[in-house]
Amino acid sequence: MAGSKGKVCLAYVLPRPRAQELPSCPANSYSGSLDTSTILAWLLEQGYEVVTKTLPKSKKRIGAQKVHHGLMSLYLAGITDKWAQMIIADLKREFVEDLLWKAVGCNAIYEDLLGTSLARPVISRSMMKAADEERCDFVAHGCTGKGNDQVRFELAYYTINPAIKVIASWRDPTFFNRFRGRNDLLDYAAEKGIPVTSTKAKPYSME
Repeated sequence: MAGSKGKVCLAYVLPRPRAQELPSCPANSYSGSLDTSTILAWLLEQGYEVVTKTLPKSKKRIGAQKVHHGLMSLYLAGITDKWAQMIIADLKREFVEDLLWKAVGCNAIYEDLLGTSLARPVISRSMMKAADEERCDFVAHGCTGKGNDQVRFELAYYTINPAIKVIASWRDPTFFNRFRGRNDLLDYAAEKGIPVTSTKAKPYSME
């Protein structure tokens, strides 16, 4: 695309919806996390062409992907033409067969059950597949600059393709000098009309 800094693949994992929100508020129920939703808009502002890889976590939300896609498409159409497309991948069977049964079989525990970390290899593999198919120049994630998830994702990316370029927004001075914390992200989301489930009272998503 003319004028683009390059094409980025961004994982967009849909969180669990709050049951009471399902009938009346699909935007909140099916939006991505605060970090990923705002980073998506920020990448577009920076001039990147973005491909989102959407990964539902429960069978109930497979049919709701089109709702979320439509809402975000309407929003993004108002500010940019660089959101290339959304790719939806149902990875539940792959996750269970490749990782979950093996983890259960060996009683894999590190401080607690591996509810978050166990899914990262499957997400990363699917994301790198999309990046390759769409000829993306970069992959991006919304992990904080001090947590374990950034290591899990990036080691998986580099294992699959050592030459891939990674955009880690929370380690990018352009990003973290503008957004000093989650309250700044919430203000940005409100300003741009980005649907997110987080609030200033409950700024973090849980897995």
